[in-house]
Amino acid sequence: MYSAVLPAMRSNLFNAPHFQLAAEVEAADRPGSNSPTEYRRFAAASAAEETSCEFGSPKYYATCGFGGILSCGITHTAIVPLDLVKCRIQVNPLKYKNIFNGFSVTLKEDGTRGLAKGWAPTFFGYSMQGLCKFGFYEIFKNVYSDFLGEEKTYIWRTSLYLAASASAEFFADIALCPMEACKVRIQTQPGFANTLREAAPKMYAEEGLWAFYKGVAPLWMRQIPYTMMKFACFERTVEALYLYVVPKPRSECSKPEQLVVTFVAGYIAGVFCAIVSHPPDTVVSVLNNESGSSALEVLKRLGMKGIWKGLFARIIMIGTLTALQWFIYDSVKVFFRLPRPPPPVMPESLKKKLEQQ
Repeated sequence: MYSAVLPAMRSNLFNAPHFQLAAEVEAADRPGSNSPTEYRRFAAASAAEETSCEFGSPKYYATCGFGGILSCGITHTAIVPLDLVKCRIQVNPLKYKNIFNGFSVTLKEDGTRGLAKGWAPTFFGYSMQGLCKFGFYEIFKNVYSDFLGEEKTYIWRTSLYLAASASAEFFADIALCPMEACKVRIQTQPGFANTLREAAPKMYAEEGLWAFYKGVAPLWMRQIPYTMMKFACFERTVEALYLYVVPKPRSECSKPEQLVVTFVAGYIAGVFCAIVSHPPDTVVSVLNNESGSSALEVLKRLGMKGIWKGLFARIIMIGTLTALQWFIYDSVKVFFRLPRPPPPVMPESLKKKLEQQ
């Protein structure tokens, strides 16, 4: 029985090693920790008493998508000034030497209102991205989980998070790309346009539809690794926090306490996201600022040093951004009383197979 499970575990690049699974069996048996049966009983009780819809229902996915709109649209719009300076450092490092100098130069040349340049394409673009990112992630995660089955879903859960988030982000970037192109033009080309209504028609007149989608490939290069890290790191960090840090099971934590865990896990995930996605982010910023250049040409011209310009600003921006996004998203689930299953626990069938070894 167990011999059939072990090869599957080893064949997966992101599997949970045998010693980790064994440790999880011991952790599940520690006093004060919920057994899988207890977790399932709590989840079932929550569904019966508190939730407003069934897990995996159309209403569930629609509300998750709405949560994604709020979490991404609001947060990205709120940090437009930092994003503007970050983009200018990437595009013109000689003029905008660092984050503090970038703010100083921008305020001197454009005034306080200049820091809000690009807010409209940011809001609309990232709202659509959030809808697809979070909504499709929930869909793909459940579809892939049903395909794998209970035991393999647990063993391969990190791979499941990576695959579901990559699938969701592929479509999310298609929705984001036109607005991202407008945003970068507004923020990094002085005199080109001050508003979305000015920028979009001008870009279409100059380059046609290609102006809005020429950055989609580097956007995939930036956003797909970013989102894979964002979701997988968050999911596993939440699991680790409840297992090793939080002194009581999640079922005994209040909703505010659970949201604090969500925020902390989101910030940790955000730091890793910023590092993983920064080089392609630099390429996207430069590419959308120029006409006639390809991603490969930009990458060669910038070199290894150039692609890391603005990393400090991006770590601050993405760390805070990711933490707030997860906090808002989870708050929406709490507000609308959506099912919120506890962190994954080892199925009884798998636990018995491990104990027989």
